[in-house]
Amino acid sequence: MVKHDAAGILPLAEFATIEDVLAGLRERGGRATTARRLLLSALFGDRKHRSAEELADEVHAQAPEVNISTIYRNLDELVRLGVVDRSRLGGGPAAYHLVSASHGHLVCGQCGAMTEVPSELFGDIASTLASRYGFAVDPHRFGVIGRCAGCQQRKAGPLSHLAQQRARRDAPLIKPGLPA
Repeated sequence: MVKHDAAGILPLAEFATIEDVLAGLRERGGRATTARRLLLSALFGDRKHRSAEELADEVHAQAPEVNISTIYRNLDELVRLGVVDRSRLGGGPAAYHLVSASHGHLVCGQCGAMTEVPSELFGDIASTLASRYGFAVDPHRFGVIGRCAGCQQRKAGPLSHLAQQRARRDAPLIKPGLPA
């Protein structure tokens, strides 16, 4: 059974098609502009994490007149409405993708590639963080920094100094010996 919000309106994250999302936006007083339609087409067409600039490139391929600021405004609105999730992992630009089931991220500290993985993989660490530190992990913004298979195959050296700095900055601080 699909849950409606307090006003009886279907949450936008529950919609499966571009037309469903646009109809939901209209229900909420929004407009179905060409730029918004093209942006949703890019998001639905390739469900991987992409930066605003990458999404803008795809929109510009079909409508060069759409300004990057329009892309950012539409992304902000789609995030606010719960259609799109914005993640900042690994120190790179924000990555956008359609809201999906709970998941974590593997972020390559060498090339920046990001891979979604089921949140169940992080169940033990999430439980430990909750019980020992009272810390609740947000699975949509949880990432593990390492090196992807492609970078490992290229025999890339150790993580770059910049990647190490980003990993330290972005990683939760857990010090051994702290009281549980």
